Amino acid sequence: MKLSLGPLLYYWPKQNVEDFYQQALNSEADVIYLGETVCSKRRELKTRDWISLAKELNNQGKEIVLSSMALLEAPSEVKVLKQLCENGELSVEANDVGAIQLLSELKVPFVCGPAINCYNASVLKIFVNKGMQRWVMPVELSRDWLAKIVSDCEDSGFRSQFEIEVFAHGFMPLAYSARCFTARSENKAKDDCELCCIKYPQGRPTTTQEDQQVFILNGIQTQSGYCYNLINDLPSMQGLVNVVRLSPSDTQAFTILKQYRDALSVGIDPVKLATKECNGFWHQIAGLQTQG
Repeated sequence: MKLSLGPLLYYWPKQNVEDFYQQALNSEADVIYLGETVCSKRRELKTRDWISLAKELNNQGKEIVLSSMALLEAPSEVKVLKQLCENGELSVEANDVGAIQLLSELKVPFVCGPAINCYNASVLKIFVNKGMQRWVMPVELSRDWLAKIVSDCEDSGFRSQFEIEVFAHGFMPLAYSARCFTARSENKAKDDCELCCIKYPQGRPTTTQEDQQVFILNGIQTQSGYCYNLINDLPSMQGLVNVVRLSPSDTQAFTILKQYRDALSVGIDPVKLATKECNGFWHQIAGLQTQG
């Protein structure tokens, strides 16, 4: 199995982003995704900057993929999407069905991102016919669900035509909204948010009255409050999964990539997950729970 570094979901200063991806080149990641997937107002790096950075990283021993926005709300955002799709060199992770249609028309190979609601072999067959080369399973699906989809794809004779990638570590994107929850948490309107996301480089945690961290606010994106961690579940991915994704929240991601590489190459004893880690979805139980 290969390891991937998912797109940076948070809003960081431009220099921090560029430094991060230079480090990523020397990391254990086989595949590196980059691009703004959450909010078009985040312009520390403009579209041309993301494309330029991606092309700079390309051909240096890693597969580089440009990731698109998950929620398009304005013509200007569609224009940005077209720029990504027409980059002329790199494949694209489509996080919106409109992106899939555009990429298909341009005959650009693409990755179907986890933000797209794709839950069965019939939809996967449609996407494969449009040029999909890899499917990133939605985060809420279980191993059993994946095994059923793989079996259905094999029965239909097209399983070998695409790779399967699983989100295995990080704070899971659970929902997107036209509203900006980070701005609202500061009593700001979305249109006058003052780009307050940049003050929360790992998102803004929210807790219950019992002080349980249930969600993380990240602009229009709501993430899990617990960090998903499937390191103990790697053996159960054999035969099903081609790529294991780690979603970065800081440079600690490179240490975690090394831990996953060790687990894949030499094997490790099962580790005890930390208090605020979980693996529930993979085991078809409540997402914030742990099993094993």
